[in-house]
Parts: sequence; structure tokens; C-alpha cells
Amino acid sequence: MSRREHEAMEARIREALTELRPFLEADGGDITLDEVTPDGVARVRLHGACLGCAMVPMTMKAGVEEAIKRVAPTVRSVEAVNMAVVA
Repeated sequence: MSRREHEAMEARIREALTELRPFLEADGGDITLDEVTPDGVARVRLHGACLGCAMVPMTMKAGVEEAIKRVAPTVRSVEAVNMAVVA
């Protein structure tokens, strides 16, 4: 994947996270994209109330991972870099 393609994919992922943001903010949380690794792992950072929320595993799997893979099908997994949660 070229640098331009990688940057375009990251931009699509950031847009997808922007669409999820209102739901997270409603509960006092937020999410940002840290990076997409060359081997296809999207690393996100959770903020605020998301850090201590018991629903994070479900949010990561059913919300975040689904949204990211919809706009970037080459992403093989999504992980939160600041938690022990892997989706």
C-alpha cells in the first residue's frame, strides 16, 4: 500500500470514528485513532469515561471495529492501546 493510500485509509477511519463520537461523548467518553500498522492493526485510544466502562469490549467489537472495517476492509483487527482490550 502506498503512503497516499495509507493516508486515505486513515482519513476514512477518522471519519468513521467521528460518526461514533456523539454516542461515546453522551456517556462521557471519546476515541481517537493513534495509527494503522503496516500489518493492518488499527490502534485507537480511548478517553474519559470509556477508560473505566464495563461496556468497552462490546463497544470495541460491535461499534468501533465494525465501523472501521466498513470503511477500511483491509484492517484485520482493532485494539485500544491504552487498555487491555483487543477487539
